[in-house]
Amino acid sequence: MKAPPCAFNEIVGKIGALTLEVRTPLPAEELEARLMAFFGAGGLGLDLEEETAGRLRFGGGGGHVTAAFRPDGDRTLLRISTSGWAEPVKRFVTGLP
Repeated sequence: MKAPPCAFNEIVGKIGALTLEVRTPLPAEELEARLMAFFGAGGLGLDLEEETAGRLRFGGGGGHVTAAFRPDGDRTLLRISTSGWAEPVKRFVTGLP
């Protein structure tokens, strides 16, 4: 996914909360592994506060990141929301195929 050609890129660092929904060709299992690597102990170092089927919640640094994902046809639908981690969430999403 490429960032839209609008002021979104300029305001991401200034907002406190953000929710994005994207579809990726990655299987749900690979998307989950990428989320863990990016936001968890090996990446940003956020604490894994919740892990259930199709849902991860990370917290730390005064904020949180919640990711819900499920198969959607030949893609995986990801809904990711954050309070306090908007810029890293944007980086994660724009790095997806």
